[in-house]
Amino acid sequence: MRIIFVRHGHPNYDLDCLTPLGHKHGDAVAERLKSEPVEKIYSSTCGRAMETAEHIDKNFGLGVEGLEFMREIKWGSVDGTPVYEDGHPWLNSDYLVEQGKDLLDKDWRASEQYRNNKMVTAADKLGEGLDEWLAELGYTREGAYYKVGNVRHGTIVLVSHGGASSAALAHMFNLPLPFVCSAICPDYTAVTVVALSEKEGTLVAPKFEIMNDARHIAEIKREKKEFVYA
Repeated sequence: MRIIFVRHGHPNYDLDCLTPLGHKHGDAVAERLKSEPVEKIYSSTCGRAMETAEHIDKNFGLGVEGLEFMREIKWGSVDGTPVYEDGHPWLNSDYLVEQGKDLLDKDWRASEQYRNNKMVTAADKLGEGLDEWLAELGYTREGAYYKVGNVRHGTIVLVSHGGASSAALAHMFNLPLPFVCSAICPDYTAVTVVALSEKEGTLVAPKFEIMNDARHIAEIKREKKEFVYA
């Protein structure tokens, strides 16, 4: 099975919807994915993600199924005690880099940036929801890996958010979340493809096919005179 992770397009966060620019991003990623053998489209239930997913579904007519657990993760202080930069996932990761800290530290939850941060609990809860969903699709979590059962689909799309998708990938690949937030900082409608073997009865680890690819919006970024990643 292949999971095509897609971040939503440019949003109006206050209204939780796409901006006109975000709809252009949605059209671009829809064009990008139209030749994929997509069998199912899932989305976070946030408006900006659902609208992006609806752009993609115009090529398939499958409908979009909402996943509540893939809503954007929360961050900030748990008890009102100040946390660095309000606990923002990417700013925290940048701070660790500036301090020369190891982003692969397995005890990251206990660090001063995260031990009082809502994002720790939010990411763990998302991981639980992700495993329940994957089990329904034929992959049951056993320790660090997944046991293959009756796989339901070949290729699916999952539209969500920068933080939520980072938490999902960190969980699937057994990586510290600060590392994933630093290494994969997805652009609008960036595509990341993860593949899982379909050999029934075996334990498998996910594999990256594509990571954080946003070439389909490069021309839009040039028109907006934004920086375009090489």
